[in-house]
Amino acid sequence: MTSATKTVKRTVRSHHCGELRASDLGKEIQLCGWIGKRRDHGGLIFADIRDRYGLTQIVFDPAIAESKDAHEVASRLRSEFVIWVKGKVRKRPEGMTNSKLATGEIELICSELEILSEAKTPPFAIDDEVETSENLRLKYRYLDLRRGPLQRNLLTRHKVLQIVRNYLDGHGFCDVETPILYKSTPEGARDFIVPSRMNPGTFYALPQSPQTLKQLLMISGMDRYYQIARCFRDEDLRADRQPEFTQIDIEQSFMDEEAFFPILEGMMKKLWKEVLNVDIPTPFPRMAYKEAMERFGSDKPDVRFGLELKDLSEVFGKSEFQVFKNAFVKNGRGISGSVRAIVAPGVAEKFSRKDLDELTAFVAPYGAKGLLWMKVNAPGAEGGELQSPAAKFFSEEEKAALKSKLNLKPGDLVLCVSDAKNKVVFDALGALRIKLGEKLGLVPKPADHKYAFLWVVNFPLMEFDDKENRFFAAHHPFTAPRPEFFDDFIAGRNLDAIEASAYDLVLNGVEVGGGSLRIYRSDVQAAMFKLLGLSPEEAKEKFGFFLEALQYGTPPHGGLAFGVDRLVMLMCGASAIRDVIAFPKTASGHDLMSETPSGVTKEQLDELGLLVRQSQKST
Repeated sequence: MTSATKTVKRTVRSHHCGELRASDLGKEIQLCGWIGKRRDHGGLIFADIRDRYGLTQIVFDPAIAESKDAHEVASRLRSEFVIWVKGKVRKRPEGMTNSKLATGEIELICSELEILSEAKTPPFAIDDEVETSENLRLKYRYLDLRRGPLQRNLLTRHKVLQIVRNYLDGHGFCDVETPILYKSTPEGARDFIVPSRMNPGTFYALPQSPQTLKQLLMISGMDRYYQIARCFRDEDLRADRQPEFTQIDIEQSFMDEEAFFPILEGMMKKLWKEVLNVDIPTPFPRMAYKEAMERFGSDKPDVRFGLELKDLSEVFGKSEFQVFKNAFVKNGRGISGSVRAIVAPGVAEKFSRKDLDELTAFVAPYGAKGLLWMKVNAPGAEGGELQSPAAKFFSEEEKAALKSKLNLKPGDLVLCVSDAKNKVVFDALGALRIKLGEKLGLVPKPADHKYAFLWVVNFPLMEFDDKENRFFAAHHPFTAPRPEFFDDFIAGRNLDAIEASAYDLVLNGVEVGGGSLRIYRSDVQAAMFKLLGLSPEEAKEKFGFFLEALQYGTPPHGGLAFGVDRLVMLMCGASAIRDVIAFPKTASGHDLMSETPSGVTKEQLDELGLLVRQSQKST
């Protein structure tokens, strides 16, 4: 049967399109797949048939009697037609082999061909190196997913989760599913809420994480739990965030960091070896949060290159330069800001005034009121002199102290930020450090396969919000204080200085996992809620079931959640998590393919007892 207008019967393949080799010469086989490139050489027609396993070249030769009918049908083939083909494997002619293809030594001489499904001309080429807008590819995501790189990313994701399940099963962890329709429990982002038709006026919330549920499992005696969990957060999106995401959620009783970290490090080691064939050394180094911020301006530092931050507060602590002087105004809690800098050795001549203005604009969104630059002149009449718009405001003693503190040499570039809030200084310089590292070629490329794992530990337990004039949980309200700070925590004093038993696993400047030891006493948990400004009534309303559960014998426990999307993104060398998710959303939370979010009918709203108020857009 060779005509596409007849009933299709032959849709079974004997092989995949990527598995035929020279050892298969002479075999009669059947393939199914999509047409890639088609070349008509007058008599001979060549076509590539493709599936997710690879590609095979097919030859339609009218000179071969048994191929004549197939050749006639082949003249109708176009890109992305789905076909069934039967033929014999033969060796490619001398000089026609393709070393870039796994099937490059052979080709299939076709005897029978059936068009299973025709295709419109795709809106973009189904090619590994496609050049088209991301929005167009997202609109036709099912076509984009035919491309090799995305298919390989999804297969890597599958393999990662398969290895994780086997590894955790081998270490005694039990896979337990927790509800998707649950209770709103504030965890730092907005909830997606779901109205209940059966209980009018009430709502479920999609879980931001299974936090309280996995702790309840510890109370139940399931001492080692894990779940490949779907989570939902209604927050602004970036390249490494989506409104719905997947995490490897792990919780364990009767443990501390020293017992828990080796299990997690072993899992990373196994993943990198089995997926990438890369040996990563363990144990991973650890760095305190305070050190990470002071050296790198980030709690997820990329430690593969230098350009570390330098504190100049001692140099300029008594400066009359107003910009620096303003940095040391103390607030009500006795915390002042700082003056800090990054030194880029020997690159001053590479940065024009325009380049420096662009860097100044770059740090503005992080709250920086400006970026002070200084260049150290090359040897000569003014050798070693500071060139800077602000140099005239520095005393000779300050200039000398600056050169000594930073060990400055001719050709060095100094970039400085000052502010009364250390957070502004750290955020601005931390982002600028990455920007500079990329501009100067210091940040390794994904192809370099350089992986720097790092535990960041001893995070602050609480953070003060100036606008709200109160403390918030820096991680989440179930995180335990470190033992040495327990008395201060219970007494509610020195809250700025209390450190948490919290930890993040960072890889190449990306947080891939975060967790903590949990509060397991009901009185301590109640104290946390009180410090966060929740009245006993509010705490009971939001967490009453959990507070009660803590009173029935709760084991010490802790856990961690790995972000699957970020983890796989790094393993694949992708630039955004959208490249490792089958059907992602845009930065505005839209699915361009299905055109969601979308409206619902009045009947649906009436059934739920809801009335939608149209937002008033400003003109």
